[in-house]
Amino acid sequence: MKKLRKFEEEPILKKEAFEEEQKPVRKKRKINREYAMVSAFFIVMFLGLIAYLIYFQVEISEDFINSPYNTRQDTFSDRVVRGRIVSSDDETLAYTEVYEDGSEERVYPCSNVFAHVVGYDSNGKSGLEAEANYTLLTSHTFFLDQMKNEFKGIKNTGDTVVTSLNASMQRMAYNLLGERRGAIIAIEPKTGRIICEVSKPDFDPNYISYNYSYIIQDENDSSLLNRATNGAYPPGSTFKIVDVLDYYRHKGTLDGYQYICEGTITQGGHMLSCYNGTVHGQENLYEAFASSCNCAFARIGLQLGAPSLIKTAEDLLFNRSLPFTTYRTSTFPLRKDSPVAVVMQTAIGQGDTLVSPAHLALITCAVANNGLVMKPSLIDEVRSVDGEVVKTYQPVPWKQIIT
Repeated sequence: MKKLRKFEEEPILKKEAFEEEQKPVRKKRKINREYAMVSAFFIVMFLGLIAYLIYFQVEISEDFINSPYNTRQDTFSDRVVRGRIVSSDDETLAYTEVYEDGSEERVYPCSNVFAHVVGYDSNGKSGLEAEANYTLLTSHTFFLDQMKNEFKGIKNTGDTVVTSLNASMQRMAYNLLGERRGAIIAIEPKTGRIICEVSKPDFDPNYISYNYSYIIQDENDSSLLNRATNGAYPPGSTFKIVDVLDYYRHKGTLDGYQYICEGTITQGGHMLSCYNGTVHGQENLYEAFASSCNCAFARIGLQLGAPSLIKTAEDLLFNRSLPFTTYRTSTFPLRKDSPVAVVMQTAIGQGDTLVSPAHLALITCAVANNGLVMKPSLIDEVRSVDGEVVKTYQPVPWKQIIT
């Protein structure tokens, strides 16, 4: 029996000894696993950093370099003469005159006509001078010529920015606006190309450095304000586009609407009239829209209700960011519990609703382009001083805002 017990106990002893021997091995494996996890973490981080650096260089580096807040751009002008800005019909809008003593002067041949959209390059930068600053201070001249010029201490010439602006149309819009305060903007719906952009009161960018102090202190004219993109105005009867879209969403058709306009409408103790009290009589929705009948659309606004108008207006980018960061956000303060008088006023584009001309242009473009808003653009292509095309800008879809 003793021998048998001894025989039975030996495996137990051996197992305990084996487990003791394996403890350092298990501990070592655990440590190795921890090292492996830490190493894998750092490898993933490293690969992620490499991927981001590649993405940064390929996709967004130019945006950072071209930012108006990047003061390093100013150092480029030490070795590059600022390039030209030209219209789509090849009229020079801005160039740099270099004198015999080496001094430089930025010249704007069209004076006030392109003042806001092209901008200026002294006392800060604005317009295309700011947006395309990096491009204008980058030279794609043949590299051997660049080396030769640098060896001689001669500045290379920056690239030419070819805009989408049509000089003939810009001049026509400028003359049509006359002495009025306001703005005109035209955008191609299917491409987003801005064809003209005029704002008044204006200024002459050739003399901005001399007149800057006076201009910024003149609160009456606010000449530096680009009213096309940053003006804020009641939309007036243009807001009836929003009403019609909202009506169509509810009814699925524009047919069948009938209204008898008597020149005024009174609801909830609030009376509203058509322009000059005009009586439009019996009209369908097409006729009410064509005659811009305030009474018909005040009634439509009440029928649709504030919540529905809010939804459609916000779908059309009221109270929303617009595709250009320099565009002003339009405000639509209507509330779901707004009183009858406010709903009626809002439905005809009055009250506290404010919109920029550029935003109204985008809404119109959306209607004309099957609900798709293209990102507005001012640049068609970039050319070297030798005329070689460096970069071509393609139309970019921005957002489907309606069906």
